Amino acid sequence: MQGSDVAGSEEPGAIVETPDGETLGASDSVKAYLGTAYDGVARYADLLRDQGELRGLIGPREVPRIWERHILNSAAVVQYLPTSGSVADIGSGAGLPGVVIAVMRPELQVILVEPMERRTTWLSEVVTELGLTNVEVKRGRAEEFHDAFEVDAVTSRAVAPLSKLVRMSMPLVRVGGELVILKGRNVVQEVEPARKVLRKFGAADPEILEGATVEGVESTTVLRVRRGK
Repeated sequence: MQGSDVAGSEEPGAIVETPDGETLGASDSVKAYLGTAYDGVARYADLLRDQGELRGLIGPREVPRIWERHILNSAAVVQYLPTSGSVADIGSGAGLPGVVIAVMRPELQVILVEPMERRTTWLSEVVTELGLTNVEVKRGRAEEFHDAFEVDAVTSRAVAPLSKLVRMSMPLVRVGGELVILKGRNVVQEVEPARKVLRKFGAADPEILEGATVEGVESTTVLRVRRGK
């Protein structure tokens, strides 16, 4: 699940006014941002709000902040993913960002990889409830699928330090595909320790990108790097 630095931290002196959790999800700005995906994403947010704490998917303090800290934070990565093909979300947990991606990009085939049975049970229920025909749930660690499939992009959210994440994720990425992950702003400090393993996959220098969504909600950080061999 989400680490404390996923949503980033405010710059000194910055004032970021965020609508409260009860109104943000129903705001015109969020509806415009999500477009035709709004109804599906809102239904998912409701499921997470109603059952997330009870099922150990999110902490109690996260419930009022589901849209800001989880839904929109996850949606921020979508702009950097391919518009078609296949994407795997490793360590999917409650379905963040994988379920949000699947709703927003129905033309993508999305694989949710999660080792914990109670979480894969939840994910399967969500997939059924939302009628997501473009999603497959796989139970296991990412490393268990290194020889099982390859996708156009692998994503994740607060799963591990970059060096470990590359070892876990890049074998699932086809040559020419990309690792596109949600990270905290401190990710730049993780790049140098990851260079050796990045070179193993012929990867160029990672791009550090801004993951902005709607006005008033702080942007997050996205790291994107292409597999070269």
